[in-house]
Order: sequence, then structure tokens, then C-alpha cells
Amino acid sequence: MPKLCLLLALYFVQGLPFGFQASALPIYLRTHGVSLSAIGFAGALALPWLLKALWAPLVDRYHTNTLGRRKSWILPMQFCLALTCALASTLDPSTDLTSLLFLVFCMNLFAATQDIAVDGLAVDLLREDELGPGNAAQVVGYKLGMLTGGGLLVWLSDSIGWQGLFLCMAILISVVWIIVFLYREPVSQEHVERAGESFKAIFAALKQSLQIPKLGWIFLAIATYKMGESMIDRMFTPFLVDAGFGAGQIGLWVGSYGMVFSILGSLSGGLLASRLPILSALFITATLRIIPLAGECLLTLVEPSATHIILVTCAEHFFGGALTTAMFAFMMSKVDKRIGATHFTLLAALEVLGKSPSTWLSGVLADALGYTMLFAFGTLLSALFVLFLLPLRQARAP
Repeated sequence: MPKLCLLLALYFVQGLPFGFQASALPIYLRTHGVSLSAIGFAGALALPWLLKALWAPLVDRYHTNTLGRRKSWILPMQFCLALTCALASTLDPSTDLTSLLFLVFCMNLFAATQDIAVDGLAVDLLREDELGPGNAAQVVGYKLGMLTGGGLLVWLSDSIGWQGLFLCMAILISVVWIIVFLYREPVSQEHVERAGESFKAIFAALKQSLQIPKLGWIFLAIATYKMGESMIDRMFTPFLVDAGFGAGQIGLWVGSYGMVFSILGSLSGGLLASRLPILSALFITATLRIIPLAGECLLTLVEPSATHIILVTCAEHFFGGALTTAMFAFMMSKVDKRIGATHFTLLAALEVLGKSPSTWLSGVLADALGYTMLFAFGTLLSALFVLFLLPLRQARAP
């Protein structure tokens, strides 16, 4: 239980800036008249999450014994993240938008680098029978951070302002920094023996770990499982703005209610992955997710009411959260613990690589095709992902 609470707190920190970027920033930009294309391309601020595999071997290779293998990276990254949020709290977004976007990029850089070390810590700490609960803690913690940074604080922004939002984020990160500082990272004999491992040995182990059956289908599944969902999610809040709803309402419905159900879904996905074969959990949750995505598409054809929006949003976040936990458990089950940070980061970067282009281009497609066609296309992509799981399930059949 203590290790799960620690992981939850660490992933909570990483979810704060991403929640702001994913939920709050599109609302802010749209309410200030920014085009859908520009909002879509603003997703490129999350580029460090895509490129983090490039410097992941550094995290596996270097550390100080004084702090610990993973704390050597987690502590300085959290400090920089808190400092960046504090700096953002001094800006006026209406006049310093360029500076704000630069700081959001820096937040993503520090959070993504911390994520490498935290993923490595999770691989080090979790036993095989703990992958379901452990990845539930991972996803729930991350989404609690998103709920706070992209929902609750946005809801409070009418009272505390955007500057107050960033200051609250800085304080929350600082609290977790103290917890991590006091945590004593366990050191196994295996870690001691690998302490001086060279980059050559790390890349050799990575090459060996990638020589597994059905690797192409595994990569395809990881790269496509969020592609359609991310495309819809990026444009859903601008759609609600254009439908006449206010930022406070949207922040409450999508960033708060939606995230609560996403967390419940993540817990359910972890339970499902611990009770069933992980591939079965993936298949079930991916199939159920198609229903609310189609519901979001239908909302564009009618005059949506608050009740319809809340129901569809909560359902989409629930099944999307369950699928995310199942997928991360699947990814971690494939990781070589000798190079836990590097290997898992490679798989996580592949996941980001798959969904990022669809996120960035979502605004362009929405401008060209309209919300209805965009949401229909995203639903179709999500349905195709279910088909990509079939070869993996067949490979396990006796």
C-alpha cells in the first residue's frame, strides 16, 4: 500500500500541467478567439512526452547513491516544475500569451523527464501480481492531477484568476517534493550490480527485449489505442464553447465530472486487469469505449443539453480510463526490468507518437470537415483499434 500511495502522488504531480494544457488551455484560447487550427497545434507543447525516449537512457545510466537511483532525477525535476509554475503565476495570459506557452512547454519537459524516472521506479517496485493495482494507482494519480489542473482549478479560476491557478499548482508540487525527499528508496543487489552499466549494455539489453513475438502488432496496438479518442477530446471543449456554454460550466463537466468518472474507470480497469488476462481486459474496455465516442458525435447533430453532455462525457471518460489502465498494465508486462526506465519510456513514447499527430491535426480537420465528421472519424479509428487486438489474442490461443 505505501508504494501505491507514493506512485499515486508522483503521477499526480505529472498530471497537473498536462491537465491544464489538455483541458484548460483550449478553453482559454477559444474564449479569446484563437482559431481551431491554432488550438490543435498548441498540442505540440507536449512534444517532450513524445521525444523523452531520446534521453531516457541517461536516467537509467546516471544517478547519485546519496539520493537513490530514481530520486536523483525525480527531485530536481519536481523542483524545476514547481519553479516554472510559480513563474507562470506572475504572468497575465491576456498580454503574455507567448511567455505562458513557453512555460507550459517547460512544464511538459520537466514532467516528462520526471515520468521516465517514476516509470522506472514503478517497474522496480511492482511485482507481476501488482501490475493491475500499480497501474491503476499510476493512471488514477495522473488523472487526479489532470482533474485538479484542468478541472477544479479552472472552475476556481473565476475567483483566483489564472495566476492563482498556477500558484496552487506550484504549492501542490512542492508538497509532493517534500514527501519524495523523505522517502527512502530501496536498493536491491541487482541495482547495485548494474550501477556502473554502460550505455552499450543498456542498448544491448533494449535490443534483446524487443525480440519478442508479435512485436509489430504490439507496437501497432500501443500506437493506435488513443488515436481517435484524443482527436475527439481535443476538439470537444471548443465544440462546447461554440455551442454557447461557458468556461466554468465546461471545466466542471469535462474537467471535473469527467475526470471523476475517468478515475473510477481507471480503478475498474485495474481490477479487471487483475481478474482477467490483460488482453481480455483490453478487448472489453476498448469495445465499450466506442459507444460514448459515438455519443459525442451524435451531440453535434442536435442542440445538446447539459444533461446529455454530462452523461456522454462521464461515460467516455469512464471507459477511456478503464482502457488506459489495462493498456499500461499490458505495456509494463512487456518491460525488461534491467532497463525499466528506458524500455517503458520507449513504449510510452510510442503511445504518445500515435495520438499526438491526430491531436495536433484535429483543429485543421475540424475547420475543414466540421465537428460531426471529425468525431465520426475518431470513432471509426477507435473501432479499428479493437481489430488490431485480434492477432494478439489469437497468439495466446492454445
